[in-house]
Amino acid sequence: MLTKILPFIEWFKDYSLAKFKIDFVAGLTVALVLIPQSMAYAQLAGLPAYYGLYAAFLPPMIASLFGSSRQLATGPVAVVSLMTAASLEPLASAGSEAFIAYAIVLALTVGIFQLLLGVLRLGLIVNFLSHPVVNGFTNAAAIIIGTSQLSKLFGVYVDKAPHHYETIIRVIEGAFHYTHLPTLAMGILSIAIMVGLKRLNPRLPFVLAAVAITTIISWATGFQHNETTTLSQIMDEKVQQDVQEFNLTVQSIKDLSVERTKLTAKIESSHHAPKLEQLDLQYQSTVLTARIDAAKAKASEIRTHLREIHFSAVEDAGKGIVFYKKESPMPDTRLDDRVYRIRMGNKAVDTQTITLSGGGAVVGDIPKGLPKIGIPEINISVFLQLLPYAIIISLLGFMEAIAIAKAMAAKTGQRLDPNQELIGQGLSNILGSFGKSYPVSGSFSRSAVNLQAGAVSGLSSVITSLMVIITLLFFTPLLYHLPQAVLASVIMMAVIGLVNVSGFVHAWHAQWYDGVISVITFVVTLAVAPHLESGIYIGVGLSLAVFLYKSMRPKISLLSRGQDQALKDSCVHELATCEHIQLIRFEGPLFFANASYLEDEINDRIQASTNLKHFIIACNGINDIDASGQEALALIIQRLRSAGYGVSLSGVNDAVYRVLARTHLLEEIGMHNIYPTMETALSSVHPQTHTNSTEDECPLLVNCLEPQATK
Repeated sequence: MLTKILPFIEWFKDYSLAKFKIDFVAGLTVALVLIPQSMAYAQLAGLPAYYGLYAAFLPPMIASLFGSSRQLATGPVAVVSLMTAASLEPLASAGSEAFIAYAIVLALTVGIFQLLLGVLRLGLIVNFLSHPVVNGFTNAAAIIIGTSQLSKLFGVYVDKAPHHYETIIRVIEGAFHYTHLPTLAMGILSIAIMVGLKRLNPRLPFVLAAVAITTIISWATGFQHNETTTLSQIMDEKVQQDVQEFNLTVQSIKDLSVERTKLTAKIESSHHAPKLEQLDLQYQSTVLTARIDAAKAKASEIRTHLREIHFSAVEDAGKGIVFYKKESPMPDTRLDDRVYRIRMGNKAVDTQTITLSGGGAVVGDIPKGLPKIGIPEINISVFLQLLPYAIIISLLGFMEAIAIAKAMAAKTGQRLDPNQELIGQGLSNILGSFGKSYPVSGSFSRSAVNLQAGAVSGLSSVITSLMVIITLLFFTPLLYHLPQAVLASVIMMAVIGLVNVSGFVHAWHAQWYDGVISVITFVVTLAVAPHLESGIYIGVGLSLAVFLYKSMRPKISLLSRGQDQALKDSCVHELATCEHIQLIRFEGPLFFANASYLEDEINDRIQASTNLKHFIIACNGINDIDASGQEALALIIQRLRSAGYGVSLSGVNDAVYRVLARTHLLEEIGMHNIYPTMETALSSVHPQTHTNSTEDECPLLVNCLEPQATK
């Protein structure tokens, strides 16, 4: 019982110092991969890079302590990070305080849902996400994740469009207009280092090596090179006007948002007000929303225009360093050959401290020390808004984790408990949210590293967490000069493994409709991104529709004797059938959704056969029957017998037999008409139906009705 509550106790059976050394090396190795990856994935989630470290110090340890897999490495992962960003972007601006707060609450919500599933032993609910759906979604997500990093790779800054593909078009247009070549060079160099070292020896910490080398280069060359100036030192009147207009527009958005919040509160408390007053309040809210949208569009237009302007720095004797448009005539020689651009965000520009970027983007300051531990502040309305997204992230994250854990368990021979794994993942997200973590899951790449390093217990993940803690306490200043382009390349390298074209082919070969579902999920997810949940909904909906259709129209086979003497589907194998006996096999449970289908099929067969005398219903495939199914079977038997046809059943299993007995249908059928096997039924029925028959040779007969010819 104690090991159920504290499964990590099992680690220490036959544990030794030698095993600890192996776990220590494995944990350290995973940490070397996790630290740069977690920072990259945090930015993919729309959070500051250091929140990836916050998501990497508690969750790996908690998931290993309370999960069932000893090698699964938990922490920030690509797909869950992308889903986090997609879930929260409608609620707040990426990177804002509200966005960060929502991300932490989302982790708590995901954790609670996963924990409940595990405690209630409902891990099977994950089966609603079929393999074709997950394959289509994962491939689309990999492309979305990879392309979302192009802006950082080229050093291009654009506003996000309503759809991901529109944003990528903007990035490509921006890259043609201006690409920061040192940024692109940093990204390409880091990719070359990772690919080269991985080919040389996959066990090498190639991600860490790329990060370390490029960070040193960034520090040594002054890669970032920002200049802070005032608005008056930008020597262009139109730019100054645009900045002022941008600030006024941003302020109007804030004012209108406050006004709308007050109006929303009025609407919520006006349920008992006259109908006309309610309609007036709704109208005011609609107008305010339209004005906010118009202001946002205007701010975006000004911001885009200002970002596209290139400046040159000039030393002015009276004003110090001033900035002119690159193509404008300048009174003095340029200070350097750099191209400067105004750093623009969603906030108003401080006209006294405007940042002009003349280099590449770096991670920047990372708060030293551990985050403040505490329970996230929960707002019920926000919790309910996040719940649908949390459910999708929970199921996707768990599917990813359990698939990895199963693959490793197959190699190690370890026993795996999916429900215990849900408890571990749930607790890692819940307790992780106390340490300012966003949603996490099992990582394929880091789990593979853990396995390759020979980890024998979950203590390796505890070591990984301790390494992250040491990094947060002592080494964060070393990450200041890490180029953003390198983090982008880390993500792009990581998601290459998610692209699996063979998954579409495999699904198609299994069943054509599985292939279609996989492709549709893929296309829809790409088309509607960043609203990724729509791709999942469509895929799951199609899977359920196919399941329901197949349940309502199960396969009903007309059997006949094959060349090898076995009874087979006459249509599939193009076999001749008997004139007097129809041996039909119903494949699936007989229940309310398909009960009438069996009756319709039998009626069709009666219409198509003039010399038919007897039906043998092979019940081997009927594993369950409900009241509707039993009623339909009773009506079929009554109508066939009243029309002069004989009816027999064969291969009735125990569960169905008990239902027939309880409903007294056995008495109506007659025990002498129920046979244990199809061959027994044929042996008994055939002589009765072929008296005075003109059929030369019955296709159901074999020299055939011999004892060895049994089914």
